[in-house]
Amino acid sequence: MGIIIFRILMAGLLAVAGYFFPPFYLGKELGAGLAVLLGVVIMILETRIRKAEFRTIWSATIGSFAGVIVGWGLGAIYQGVTESPDTAVFIRIFFLVIMPYIGFLIGTQKSEWLNPVHFFRFVREKESGRGYKILDTSVIIDGRITDICDTAFIDGTLVVAQFVLKELQLVADSPDALKRQRGRRGLDVLDRLQKSTQVQVQIVEIDFPEVRDVDSKIIELAKRLDGKIVTNDFNLNKVARLQGLVVLNINELANALKPVVLPGESMRVFILKEGKEKDQGVAYLDDGTMVVVDNSRRLIGQTIPVTVTSVLQTTVGKMIFGRYNDEAR
Repeated sequence: MGIIIFRILMAGLLAVAGYFFPPFYLGKELGAGLAVLLGVVIMILETRIRKAEFRTIWSATIGSFAGVIVGWGLGAIYQGVTESPDTAVFIRIFFLVIMPYIGFLIGTQKSEWLNPVHFFRFVREKESGRGYKILDTSVIIDGRITDICDTAFIDGTLVVAQFVLKELQLVADSPDALKRQRGRRGLDVLDRLQKSTQVQVQIVEIDFPEVRDVDSKIIELAKRLDGKIVTNDFNLNKVARLQGLVVLNINELANALKPVVLPGESMRVFILKEGKEKDQGVAYLDDGTMVVVDNSRRLIGQTIPVTVTSVLQTTVGKMIFGRYNDEAR
C-alpha cells in the first residue's frame, strides 16, 4: 500500500511540474498530461526492473552503453560517406538507436555473456587449468558425486543447467513412488553440493530450445562452455565421446577403484545364494563385486575360504570365479 501512495505522490509532483513548466512549448494542461504519462511509463519500467535479476539488469545496462559507444562510432564513420546533411544525420541517428537496442537485447537475453563475474571466473579457471564439470540427471540422483567432491578429487565448477533442474523436478513430482523418491534424492544431493566447501556449483540458464532431448542439450552445453560431462548414463557417455567431449563416468571410476584380485589368491566370502550352474554358490564383496564359487551350493549362509580361479571384466564391473577350498576350512 505504501508503494502505491508513493507512486501517486510522484505522479502528482510530475503533474505540478508539467503544469507550471510545460515542456516543448505545450500548454499547461498538455504539459501536465505529458509529465504524468512519462511518469506512468517510468513506473511500469520500474516494476519490470524489480522483478528482474541483478545480473540481467547489469548486463542490459552494459549492453546498452556499449551499443551507444559502437553506434556513435559507426555513425561518425558512415556519415562521411554521403554529402547530404540530412542523410548524414539520419545515419547517425539510425546507429544511435539500433546499436543500443541490440546491446539491450543481448544484455537481457544473453546475460551470461556480459556478466563480469562469469567472465573473470572463466578466465581464471582457464589459466589455472580448471574448467566446468556439467552434471546430468543420472549422476545427481546417484549421489556418489557428493562423496567424490568431499574428498577434493574434483576441482573447478560444477554446472547444473536449468533444464536438468526441471527434469529433476518432474521426476520428484511423479505419481510413481520410486521415481518420486529418486527425484527428491537428486534435489537433496544438489543441496549438499551447494553447501560443500570443496566445490562451487553454478546454475546456468543457458538453454537450447531447438533441441528437445535433455542429453543432447547437455552435449551442446558442454561444447559451448568447453566443459566435461559428469554422468552415469551409458548412452550419453558413448555419444559425447563420439563427438570428442571428455566424459567423467562415476561407474568407470568405481570399477577402477575396486581391489585387484589375481588368480591363485585366497579370500573368505559369505555364500548368499545358489548360482546358475550345478553346485555353484554366489557371494558378494563389500564393493558389490559378484563372486561365483564352485562346489558351494550346500554351504549357503556360511563364510568359507575360496581360491580365485579367474577374473572377468564386464561393462558393469568385475566378476570373480573361485572354488571352495575345503582343505583350508
